[in-house]
Amino acid sequence: MERKLNLQQLLAPAALVVIYIFFCFAGNNFFSTTVLINIFDASYFIGFLAIGVTFAIITGGIDLSIGAVMMASALIGGVAYNVWGLNIWAALFVCVLTGTVFGFLNGILIAKCKIVPFVATLGIQMVASGFGAIVSRVMTMRYPTVGSEDGIFKLVLYKASNGFPMGIVWLALFFALAYILLNRTRFGRYVYAMGSNEEATRLSGVDVDKWKILVYVVVGAFAGIAGVMYAAAYTSIVPATGAGMEILGIAAVVIGGTSLAGGVGSLTGTIIGVYIMAVLRQGLMSMGLQGHYQTFFTGIVVIAAVMLDIYRNKKASQVKKL
Repeated sequence: MERKLNLQQLLAPAALVVIYIFFCFAGNNFFSTTVLINIFDASYFIGFLAIGVTFAIITGGIDLSIGAVMMASALIGGVAYNVWGLNIWAALFVCVLTGTVFGFLNGILIAKCKIVPFVATLGIQMVASGFGAIVSRVMTMRYPTVGSEDGIFKLVLYKASNGFPMGIVWLALFFALAYILLNRTRFGRYVYAMGSNEEATRLSGVDVDKWKILVYVVVGAFAGIAGVMYAAAYTSIVPATGAGMEILGIAAVVIGGTSLAGGVGSLTGTIIGVYIMAVLRQGLMSMGLQGHYQTFFTGIVVIAAVMLDIYRNKKASQVKKL
């Protein structure tokens, strides 16, 4: 079940409301349907990355490979469509399958080989980036555009012909599935238990290695789905890109109140973190500021969120000692 909201998780929705209201007054035409759709558009693939990596962070782990895995998945799906001759839906399935396989590799390295998550996923980040370039022969892979024979996939996954942002529907659907998985299943209980005290969980008879592998399989599958959404949004996939996108996903999780120490967090907070970043990006653009300002202010927000988490953990330790 979903754990109690802490101060950090309560501040996240409040911060989202305050930031949105601020830009409504400070930005140029920020309070409009167009900007709202742009906010939704900016959240899709980052949202899927963030939902997936939330599982890993709650266990006390991390996954630095999700950005590279997302792009490698989209690239290999593009190869399946352009080179292997698969239809568009089969190619998109290849995207998700690719991400899942990389997630499984992460899980094996972390659970069975006992490599710390930071190092294991950093290695897979480089492997995924190189593998995508090798399979695609360092060629840009292009997905069908609207109006082409298979362009309907963009209308179904990204934006309908009337301009409705279909991506928000898919993000909401997979958020609901992930929410049930984390808060209503034995798997979810073990995710929190491993993050709170892995050794105690192991001693209680839980096969920690098996469940930890499954955690990273889930993370990889969501990275693959993020690759599908990226392909639907941008159509052209360039090899050896994606490094750095994992920071956006992890930042959203941290901003949303999930503790890097493990054992505490929620998917609701993660989604709020995703939209804080999306609103910040669109708001700064509406003020005429460039993308590097978004990076600067997002970094400040992440540092503040981490400092608040450290303070919360310190207070909780003091209470336990008493």
